[in-house]
Order: sequence, then C-alpha cells, then structure tokens
Amino acid sequence: MTLRSDAWFSGDDEVAMSHRVALRISPADRGKPVIGIADTASTLNPCNLAFHRLIPILEQSIRDAGGVPARFPVMSLGEDLMKPSAMLYRNLVAMELEETVRANPLDGVVYLANCDKSVPAALMAAASTDLPSLVLLGGARSAPAFRGRPLGSGTDLWRALEDRRAGVLDDDQWTELEGMLACAGAGSCNTMGTASTMAVLTEVLGMALPGTTGLPAAGDALDRIAQDAGRRAVEMVLAGERPAQRMTQAALDNAIRTLAAIAGSTNAVIHLAALAGRLGLDASLKRMDRLWREVPLLADIEPSGTGLVFDFREAGGVPTLARAMGAAFDGSTRTAAGTQWSAERDRASAPASVIRDASDPVMPAPTLAAVFGSLAPTGAVIKVAAATDELLVHEGRALVLDDYAQMRARLDDPDLDVTEGDVIVLRDCGPVGAPGMPEWGMAPIPRRLAERGLRDMVRVSDARMSGTSFGTVVLHVSPESAVGGPLALVADGDPIRLDVPARRLDLIVDDAELDRRRAALVPRRRSHERGWPRLYADHVLQAPDGCDLDFLTAPTTSSRSFVEPVVGRS
Repeated sequence: MTLRSDAWFSGDDEVAMSHRVALRISPADRGKPVIGIADTASTLNPCNLAFHRLIPILEQSIRDAGGVPARFPVMSLGEDLMKPSAMLYRNLVAMELEETVRANPLDGVVYLANCDKSVPAALMAAASTDLPSLVLLGGARSAPAFRGRPLGSGTDLWRALEDRRAGVLDDDQWTELEGMLACAGAGSCNTMGTASTMAVLTEVLGMALPGTTGLPAAGDALDRIAQDAGRRAVEMVLAGERPAQRMTQAALDNAIRTLAAIAGSTNAVIHLAALAGRLGLDASLKRMDRLWREVPLLADIEPSGTGLVFDFREAGGVPTLARAMGAAFDGSTRTAAGTQWSAERDRASAPASVIRDASDPVMPAPTLAAVFGSLAPTGAVIKVAAATDELLVHEGRALVLDDYAQMRARLDDPDLDVTEGDVIVLRDCGPVGAPGMPEWGMAPIPRRLAERGLRDMVRVSDARMSGTSFGTVVLHVSPESAVGGPLALVADGDPIRLDVPARRLDLIVDDAELDRRRAALVPRRRSHERGWPRLYADHVLQAPDGCDLDFLTAPTTSSRSFVEPVVGRS
C-alpha cells in the first residue's frame, strides 16, 4: 500500500535521503507506517504526568506492530495552573496539532490527552486532519480519605470552600485538605468533571479504546491500554480507517445523549459544538436540548451522584452505560477498537451499582437543558442534575458583578445588600470578555448568606464552570456581554426570570429602557493589543458555536479537504 510518509522517504534523490536520515529510517524501516505520538506530558500539568511512563510502552507496541514511532511535543493544557483559563488555548493546540501533522511524514497519530481542554483539542485536530488516529487517555488521580470519605477531585474542594465561608470548616481542616489533595497524585479529576466527561464521550465517538474511562493513572491497566493503542494505531493506518468514518452524526448524537446520561460537564456542550463545526455536523443547542429530554441520569457519580469514576469503570464503564441507555444509544456506530457499539454493548455487564438501568434512574430527564429568552437570545445552558429543584422556576432581582475581582470582593462584603432570592449576574467573562471564558460561573454564595446556611442561589453568567461544580447556575449566556449581548444591559435590581421547564431566561425590563441603556454603553477597552489573545478575541465564535475560531470551522465539503504540503527541499 502507499503510505503518506512515502512522499518524504521514497526515492534516491537528496531530499528523500535527508528525510530518511533525519528520522533515522533504516532500510528495514522503509515502507513501515510512521505513527506520531503527540506528547502533552508536562510538570506544569499534573493531569498528564502518566504519559511519561506510558510513552516507552506505546513506542514499543508500535514497533512490535510493524510501525515506526515518532514522538513530538505539544503544548500541555493544564486546568490547575493556566490562567485565565486553559480554554483560551484549546484552539491554539488544535491548530498546533493540525499543522504539526500536516507538515511531517506521519501516517497515523496517537494523541496523548487527559486534562480538560487537551482532549477536545486532540479531537478537533483529528477531525481536521482525518488521518488514522486515536486518543490515549492518561487516567484519573487517586482518592485519599478526607473527613471519613474518599476525596472527590474538585467537587469536595467546592464543598469545603462553602463550609469554610460558612464557618463550619476551620483553618486546620483547610490545611489538612490541601495535604490530602497533594496526596492524590497525578491524573485527571476522579469525579464526573470535564476530563472524565470528555473521556466518556471520546470512547463513545470511537476515538478512545472501550474501557479506558475510569482507569487509575497509576497501575498496570493503563499500561495495557497503551499497548493496545500502539497496535491499533498501526492497524488503522494499514486498514485506511479514518476519524470521519467513526465521528458521524449518529456518533455525535450518541455523545450528546450520553452527556445527559452521566450528567456530564457543561463544558462538553461547547467542545461537542466545536467538534461538530470541524466535521460539518449538527450540535446546535436546540438539537442537544431535544436529545437531552429523552435521557435520565444513569451514572451515580459526583457531583450529581455519590460515586467516583473508578466506581464507574468497576460497574462496567462506557459499554455498560451504552447497554443501560438501550434504544437511546445507536449501536450501529463504531468503536476505536473497530467493532460496532452493538457488539460492545452485548458483551457488557448488566447495569448495577453506580450505573443504573433506564427503568431505575438516579433522576429523571432532563439532566441538562438549554434555555433561551430576552437575556439569552442565542442560548444558555444549565445542568439540571446539579441544581436545586425549587430554583428551576425563579424570579429575583439582579446582583451584577462586572469581573472576577469584583465578584470575590463584593460577595465577601458583610454589608452587601443581598437576599437569598436574588440572582447573581457575572458578566464580561465570555470568550471575548475574559478572554477565554474561564470557569468563574459558579460564583460563591455571598458570605453573609453562607454564614446563615444558604448553599445555593440562581447564578447567571457568560462564563463556564468546572464540571466538578454544582448549583443552579446558568452558563454560556450568548451573545456574551463583551460583544453587546443583553447581559451587558442588566443593572442591579432588575428582575430576572428563570423557567427551566419552559426553557426560558428573561430580563424583565421594558424595551425603551433597554434601548436607553444600550445607547449609553461605553465600548470595552481591549486588554490585549497583540499576540494570541488578540487573534483569539478577534476570531472566536460564541459558545453555541463551540468557541472555535471562525477560520477553523469547516461547514462545506471542500473546506474539510486536508491540504497536503509540497514535499521537497525545506
């Protein structure tokens, strides 16, 4: 068969010779597929540290299967340290991956990705290049005990913060929590946060091997997945299997429904929309909301349940979840192993423990909802499964916060004029506003109310929130305030009405007053005049379109054509 890398290595001229020398292609290696290993391991990103251990295993597996491994470094998107948010750099990494693959003699790729934004970046690059490829995930961190129970990454931190603000958790316990978090070690969050959510969806989309989600970052099980991934990558090249053959509309719909079944991170809504934009598929909010209405909560995993992702895998993982979903999961779609999901589903264990059968759900549908209205003309998202039932229909006066610093300072003010029925509005935190749409949407409960025991309020924002978070939080309000969306017009005291059953979010202010405020708006001063943040702000799409850059989407067949480089002298 003809390999893509033949354009670099075949022939006896000086160009082909120099290429073979550069990659140390011996006579015995000629004609073998070159498999790129996109390495995102970094000390700055604890989620991805397991890849240091896995790369030699993956390389040997590729060699044993008849391929040539070629590792290359990739910017590592870590949630813990990157500011204002790793989301600002998701599209940059997707571009980096696409262009590295385009420019080099690679026949297939194994994308090493684990932390929240590294996984969608890999999927977006795989969609745009459409070379034989799959994603190798890096496992979840451990769960040391804190206050008598396993520590759920992120979720228990937010709970502890609430307790500390309420005076329930003292300084010594806060220090103890820090020590326990440090003991958890490397890996992604062990709750159904964004990393675990994207791991589940990557399996569903046929881009990660079945049974990967919920593996611990340390241990032999992940080593075996790395071995299988190397072998499978070579098989994909030889068989001509491409991501677009697996990431179909049916697979995307499966992912959307699965997101509801696990009450997964709302961040996945944005990532699936971005992926759809690269593939010419439909992941609009209205389509998602229609599909979400069909699926109850079947995974009893924090923050919307009680277990951790290790429990999810022990109960059968994604194959058992697909079995539990029944007709809501299209079994004709394909796995990364090359099988049909119907076969994986038939082999899976019956739903038990933290994976419930559809006849006995953790909670009824919907677990997620899209809302529209005068405050969110093109939509917003709420995780119903993590919200307070009594607040899903609510009207209250707005308490407006214009940035992160004001949010932290004002909500800690003991003299703040606020009641439990108010609606906290945080704006200027969207894709353009921050920039990068940080996870600020779950604003803390005002301290004076937290001290009285209040644990939830309606919050509305153009920001995102961590998948490990919870509360009655309306996110991704679009258009965002920084581009002139209605959120920019809200004033303290304005009535805001949320009606999730009716899928509405409205600002109850008459049009004449809104026109007056709109005319008085002062244009935002651009914080970045150059560099990537400037390019990002100039070209980023709004949340319903996935926050991709406008020139990276591929709505037509011709725009999805991967343009090969001219291979000659450099």
